[in-house]
Amino acid sequence: MTRWGRAGVVIRATGAGALLAAAACAPRLQPLSGAPAPAVLPAASLEPGHKRVVFRWALDDRDFSARGEGAARISSPDSARLDFFVGGGLASGAAVLIGGDLRLPTRADQLTRRLVPPAPLLWGALGRLAIPVTPDTVVRVDGDSLRADIGTPREWRLTFVRDTLRRIERVEDGRIVEWVQRVADDRVRYRHEGNRRQLELYITRVDDVAAAFDPDIWTLP
Repeated sequence: MTRWGRAGVVIRATGAGALLAAAACAPRLQPLSGAPAPAVLPAASLEPGHKRVVFRWALDDRDFSARGEGAARISSPDSARLDFFVGGGLASGAAVLIGGDLRLPTRADQLTRRLVPPAPLLWGALGRLAIPVTPDTVVRVDGDSLRADIGTPREWRLTFVRDTLRRIERVEDGRIVEWVQRVADDRVRYRHEGNRRQLELYITRVDDVAAAFDPDIWTLP
C-alpha cells in the first residue's frame, strides 16, 4: 500500500516478512577474476581546489520514494557538504564529510538519514577513496579494469577502470551488503541490498569556485 506524504514523497507500508526476505537476498561476492597484480591502488583523490556540483536525485526504498535536487560543495583534499531539496525546496536535508567523519543535522529526519550512505561510500560517490587499505589487499587486473579485495575476511571490494574509481562494495559474511557505483561521469548509484534502498544522483553541472567556501558551511545545526 502507498500514500502521499509531504513534499511529494510517496510513503509505502511494508510487512516484516518482506524485510526479512530482502535481507536474505544480498548477493554473494564472486571470486576476483583477472591476473594477479601488486597491491597498489590508484590514488582516487579529489582534484585540487574547490568545486560546486549540482545534481538531481531519486530515492526509492521499502518505505517511501522521493525526488529532488541538490548540490555538493567540495573542498580538496577531504571536505564536502551535500544539500538535498525535496519538492522544489519544501523540505531539505544536509550532510558534511570531514575526512572520515560524517555529520548530519542533530534533528535529521528519516528522509535525510536514508539519503546519506556511510562515509566511505559517500566519498566513493564523489570519486574519492576513503577506506583503510590493509596488508590484506588482493588485486587482480582484467583488461582496463583493476579490482581489489580488502580485509581478511573481506570487507570491501573496489573496482577501478584505468585510474578512475568506479565502484565500492561493502561486504559482510561473503555477501555484498551495500555498494556505490559511478556509472558515468554524470551519474552515481547507491544501493543497500538488505532493505532495497537505492539512491541515484544525476549530475547536471560542475563549477570551479575561485575562493574557499565560508567556514560556516561545515557546521550543521
